[in-house]
Amino acid sequence: MLLLAKFAGILVLVWFYLTAKKIKEPAVKWAIIGLVGYWISWWLANKLILASLSGMFAKSSVMVFAITQIPVVFAVVAVFFIRKKLLNDANTAN
Repeated sequence: MLLLAKFAGILVLVWFYLTAKKIKEPAVKWAIIGLVGYWISWWLANKLILASLSGMFAKSSVMVFAITQIPVVFAVVAVFFIRKKLLNDANTAN
């Protein structure tokens, strides 16, 4: 995993933990759900999207760097929707 992907994973962990604490939900459970959702989304994007695009931009190092960040963006978007679902579930339970 790239450095940016690891950093984003840590931020997701903290984001979910703090959100759960704020609304008085189980914080560790939320943090684990967020991190696992991030990992799975990142892995899927890495295998499906990046694997097919990586051969196209082998000459430009800037493009290679930009293309390798696609899984991180994909995973953060997926985590946003996971968080939204968890918040919706918490609001309907209360």
